[in-house]
Amino acid sequence: MDSTRTHANLRRAGGPETGARPIVLSLDAVIVAVTRDRPKLLAVVRTDGRFAIPAGPLDADDPTLERALRRWVARQTGLEVGYVEQLYTFGDRDRGPEIAAPRLLSVAYLALVREEQLSEGAAWSDWYELFPWEDHRSGRPRLLDKKLVPELKHWAGVNRARRARVRVTFGLAPAPWDAVRVLERYELLYEAGLVAEHFLDRDRQAPADLVTGIPLALDHRRIAASALGRLRGKLTYRPVVFELLPETFTLTQLQRTVEALAGVRIHKQNFRRLLAQARLVEGTGERASFTGGRPAGLFRFREEVLGERPRPGLMRFGSRR
Repeated sequence: MDSTRTHANLRRAGGPETGARPIVLSLDAVIVAVTRDRPKLLAVVRTDGRFAIPAGPLDADDPTLERALRRWVARQTGLEVGYVEQLYTFGDRDRGPEIAAPRLLSVAYLALVREEQLSEGAAWSDWYELFPWEDHRSGRPRLLDKKLVPELKHWAGVNRARRARVRVTFGLAPAPWDAVRVLERYELLYEAGLVAEHFLDRDRQAPADLVTGIPLALDHRRIAASALGRLRGKLTYRPVVFELLPETFTLTQLQRTVEALAGVRIHKQNFRRLLAQARLVEGTGERASFTGGRPAGLFRFREEVLGERPRPGLMRFGSRR
């Protein structure tokens, strides 16, 4: 893009020449860990008492966006992140706390780590406390069919487009449950007034009977939903799950970690058959001493697979209701 066009875009966006709202660039981090079969999200407490994902503005002296992000995360949480990838850019006009304030543009990142002790003001939260309708490891959550689906159907009324969205997004027959549609489900609940942010964004008190998880500041739960959907999708074509595991692990540890992220149970023999066919892991010849029963074999990720196959995934999402 040439400089003339860039400057024109900046003026339209609200530069000093127009007297409109200036733009502030924020770097936001969705940091994920899995500990004892529980997927965790790192959250910080804001000065207003609300939970948020770690975020901070880009400094003019930061050489790259990613290095700036790592600096902010370390300062706010005490955590040095490893694997990082850019997630998405969020820039809806009124997503900041005040309409008259600078327009907030956020570049969000997804980071995968192993759970560590955090500094004061930061804590690990269970993913499914934010998205309780997404955990299907013990079957379809009662919350869906007892509470959310009836209210969504009432919201949709006779509107055919709305009814179709509810059916496809929440896996109502004949549509299957699609685990990757995390963001679509959250946005539909937001639109229907079934999550707290719908009210908080309008400076209204959320109803006390909402049972749709812990709200986050600004649109941070929407960003977190984007990250969970991205991560679930990556399970089918990238071995990112190994970033969440120690260097050596049992096959049960690996399966439980994948299930924690996917929100569904996996057939044990099919999973191990996929591992064998894809040659994703290799045995170390050692055995674990922490399994409680017969010591299980320890394995490691075969990094050579990255050069052998274009899509070395660990998951195939099937039709689930």
